[in-house]
Amino acid sequence: MNVMIQVFVTGGTFDKEYNFITGELYFKDTHLHNMFKRGRCTIDIDVKTLMMVDSLEMTEADREVIVHQCRSTKYNDVIITHGTDTMPVTAKVLAEANIENKTIVLTGAMIPHAFGSSSDGFFNLGSSIAFAQTLDPGVYISMNGRYFDWDNVKKNTKNGFFETLQ
Repeated sequence: MNVMIQVFVTGGTFDKEYNFITGELYFKDTHLHNMFKRGRCTIDIDVKTLMMVDSLEMTEADREVIVHQCRSTKYNDVIITHGTDTMPVTAKVLAEANIENKTIVLTGAMIPHAFGSSSDGFFNLGSSIAFAQTLDPGVYISMNGRYFDWDNVKKNTKNGFFETLQ
């Protein structure tokens, strides 16, 4: 049986590029296709870009697009690349939407993939693929090699890691 995973791209640090002249970060295209190829992924993955926004600029309407796409996809395993600043907010919206029989894993990066080997994005993406295949249906956040239930996670802004609330 072939494993199939839906991946929705929403932007965030994961896909930011660095302008060497101005020093600013910006969006161009997603890096996911190259990351899956580089990781020699043998799973059938459908990558769909929904938006390319910084999560601090994500609106309620953007989150409704994400909910709609998660509900509409034919795949039961879903990964969403997302900015880390408001990832728990989107996870809550998804959980409260009561999308049945789907495992939804949000992941991101603290350092853009464009920065090369110093980025945590590649590791977080790989972890998310494993978690999407093995966790029960529900909404989760995957960062730093761990998964968290949507309602028991926060980003520690002092050390840059995700951790449980309790």
